[in-house]
Amino acid sequence: MAKMDKEYVLKEVRDKNVKFIRMWFTDVLGFLKSFSISPDELEGAFDEGMGFDGSSIEGFARIEESDMVAKPDPATFVILPWRASGGTNVARMFCDILKPDGTPYEGDPRYALKRNLKKAADLGMTYYVGPELEFFYFKSATGKPEILDVGGYFDLTPLDVASDLRRDTIFALEDMGIKVEYSHHEVAPSQHEIDLRYTDGLTMADIAMTYRLTVKEVAMKHGVYATFMPKPLFGQNGSGMHCHQSLFKGSENAFFSSGDKYYLSDMGKHYIAGLLTHAKELSLVVAQWVNSYKRLVPGYEAPVYISWARRNRSALIRVPMYKPGKSQATRLEFRCPDPACNPYLTFAVMLAAGLKGIEKKYNLPEPVEEDIFEMTEAERVEKGIDSLPGSLGEAIAVTEKSDLVREALGDHIFNKFISNKKIEWDRYRTHVSLYEQEKYLPVL
Repeated sequence: MAKMDKEYVLKEVRDKNVKFIRMWFTDVLGFLKSFSISPDELEGAFDEGMGFDGSSIEGFARIEESDMVAKPDPATFVILPWRASGGTNVARMFCDILKPDGTPYEGDPRYALKRNLKKAADLGMTYYVGPELEFFYFKSATGKPEILDVGGYFDLTPLDVASDLRRDTIFALEDMGIKVEYSHHEVAPSQHEIDLRYTDGLTMADIAMTYRLTVKEVAMKHGVYATFMPKPLFGQNGSGMHCHQSLFKGSENAFFSSGDKYYLSDMGKHYIAGLLTHAKELSLVVAQWVNSYKRLVPGYEAPVYISWARRNRSALIRVPMYKPGKSQATRLEFRCPDPACNPYLTFAVMLAAGLKGIEKKYNLPEPVEEDIFEMTEAERVEKGIDSLPGSLGEAIAVTEKSDLVREALGDHIFNKFISNKKIEWDRYRTHVSLYEQEKYLPVL
């Protein structure tokens, strides 16, 4: 495979008749931002970056410090398959955001993830992630959501009318070099999932952003709307982003041990304990919207109870059963993130919690294999099973006291993120909903 460097990209742009190159990055909340440059500007972009005003980007700079530089990462160059037209192409690259003096900008989520990945690298380890992003197809983005089907888990046509949408999405992802493992109809009506082949954390965060846009672009071409909203339908399962993750030392899986009854190394156990210990603190980042906490309620397969297991899918962390000869596949599945998060920040705080567990040698309790949803509150207390925050307000109160999350994100992103979430919570809690009007107006 050709090395994806500056010279490779310049040649591809010439050979593939690329007319525009989109420069991609995200704001603090995880919304994709973009501006386009022409091929004539590309070499200069590689050498010096492209200047832009960051004052209007959520969580970026104030007016008086608004000058930013977007420097493209040539390793992320791909041609966008849905933008090809008349023999011409449009490509994209993810950018690192720099200050005018060329140093990394503290408000860049990609940089926050890079800092945490370096901590793992300094220990001789590579962080791998494989997220499962669920989503819904609706007839439009406005009004009451109208489903496309009444299919259920793994249903096939005619109940699953979106098979063609998923197929075209997979073709588009594969055209961009993104490896897909599975796709299927999920539990709720009109809900779907396309699972991505695991890769290193930075590449996967870039892929997750690309995946979300690709799903939406292909849906739009089919005349429907795709959403990653965590809980769009009352009484139905919400959409999660279960994150499979592991650490490797070279080609060896650092989480695997053949001599342990769970086939987990001490490092793997400490990592899981780190996630469990800090799970409440991570909630605001991995489930960052008011609507996220409509998904995180008991039932609906939502992982709200802080425990781990091998078979039990009501636990927050699941460690898939080891299969002989599959030591490379040993991993944990962190189940509370949702697909509307900022993947850069989500991967950063998960890794930070796991590394803290390794550093401090946190003790891992025994797994809980019973169905936690069926337990009484007294039984959960007896077993020491705590739960995640029940609302965005509760999550803010926990996370703003977290030294771990502050360190993982850096002061700039941490403060901007908390401030934004407080505004969102205030707007939500003061809003008078249709439910309240229908429930209380006739009787009070």
